[in-house]
Amino acid sequence: MIPDYDKALYYTLWGQWDDLLVLMVRTNDDLLSKRIQQFLHAYNYSLDQTKIIESHDNLLYYIDHAMKHTPTISMEV
Repeated sequence: MIPDYDKALYYTLWGQWDDLLVLMVRTNDDLLSKRIQQFLHAYNYSLDQTKIIESHDNLLYYIDHAMKHTPTISMEV
């Protein structure tokens, strides 16, 4: 199981917008979903480059913050 934050980071950094959209719908984290929605909306519809970059940065900042406060999964048997 890969946490939603890892997926969001991967999809955002590699430009996999379709997968990011699916994650937006499936995640249980409402704030993550909202940040993804704001970024994808700005990316697809905004003509203002600053707004796109700002929403992208906000998404990355939230992912970073959430990952710092999420317990790691131990793989020890």
